Amino acid sequence: MKFESAEQVEAFLNEAQIRSHKVAVTDVDGILRGKSVSREKFSSMLKSGFGFCDVVLGWDSNDALYDSAQISGYHTGYQDAPVRLDISTIRRVPGEPDTLLTLGGFDGEHAQVCPRTVLHRVIQRAEALGFFPRGSFEYEFFVFDETPESVRAKGYRNLKPFTPGMFGYSMLRSGVHSELHQELFEWMDVLEAPIEGLHTETGPGVLEAALAHAPLREAADRASLFKTYAKVFFQKRKLMATFMAKWNSELPGQSGHFHLSLEDAQGKNLFFDSNTEKPNELFRSFISGQAALLPEFLPMVCSTINAYRRLVPGFWAPTHATWGVENRTTALRAIPAGPKGTRSEYRIGPADANPYLVAAAALASGLYGIEHRLEVPPAQGNAYLNPGQAPELPSELGDATRRFEGSKVAREYFGDAFVDHFSTTRKWEVRCFQRHVADWDLSRYFEII
Repeated sequence: MKFESAEQVEAFLNEAQIRSHKVAVTDVDGILRGKSVSREKFSSMLKSGFGFCDVVLGWDSNDALYDSAQISGYHTGYQDAPVRLDISTIRRVPGEPDTLLTLGGFDGEHAQVCPRTVLHRVIQRAEALGFFPRGSFEYEFFVFDETPESVRAKGYRNLKPFTPGMFGYSMLRSGVHSELHQELFEWMDVLEAPIEGLHTETGPGVLEAALAHAPLREAADRASLFKTYAKVFFQKRKLMATFMAKWNSELPGQSGHFHLSLEDAQGKNLFFDSNTEKPNELFRSFISGQAALLPEFLPMVCSTINAYRRLVPGFWAPTHATWGVENRTTALRAIPAGPKGTRSEYRIGPADANPYLVAAAALASGLYGIEHRLEVPPAQGNAYLNPGQAPELPSELGDATRRFEGSKVAREYFGDAFVDHFSTTRKWEVRCFQRHVADWDLSRYFEII
């Protein structure tokens, strides 16, 4: 469903007898925020944009107001910020007959800190160099036989997984629940966020969905929509999905791996070289840039306190800024998969990351590598045990944020306004955590110490 003008959209709305219209933007944490509007209001929005309260950029994932943000706050009066709808994102909403959803991005001053717009600026930089990025996301997520009410009543403890046991790639589980899996495929087809592959992963009730690749703007939109509407899908069936990076200390975390390649204007994969099975010079520079800047860009990828629970030895997540050819122990995997599939895999990403910021960080760092002809040697063998000279990644959000805030490259590619605002939001996240008394504290210190 692609349109080139507001007039084409209007004609379709009349012909298809669309009754309900939804519009949405993405906040700093990657959460879709939106509303339903009338037909008349939607038509006006298509032509002239609309105002959306800038609190969306001024509060956290729990709607708590940041205490020191500049772009939004009491000092701005929480004004309406301009938003422009992107008619290329119009799609039907699964489970809601005769309903369309359209994504937008903040405009004007607020565009400087809008995650979707930040990605678009990096893509424009790539295109100015003659590179047209394509990408795809794959997400691991746990499914529970629970509801939003029951998990709260249980204090998020003793939850019942949808299926028991550690059973990755299970044909038994996928056979027993084949109807549910097929419904999820069909649901995402309606949403135009098609699933390429779906299988069980190691862990009770955990699934992994690989989304079909697309030009990078579209790929990031698909990822954002998939995460929201997968939750809708399961909650409508009295189940619950979580994309939390690590919900259980005894189980592996949940990844949100990101695949990225560059094409020329004719659609040729520029990372593929028919004369060699190894990464060509452009690919090596690109993935070297990704590795070199990973310690500085990490908060854009691992943006929550919880995301760093996943980055520990022995749980299938890297702890150093490594890359390797077909090596799943590295932070970045070079995949030489022929003229169509040769790409880098950003394995560092957790499932809870904002897909627009993951894509922006991965692309910007790769472009930096190309522009500066970087050459970082690949890791060999088990990179968990033998990372070579690769630097260790920050182990917690506070340290990662300090590095990001001081990064000259981040400011060059993403702009001072974004770096300052995003750093402010991550510092807030750290302060919220520091005030919290965890179950671990109580069990360790309450009686004994």
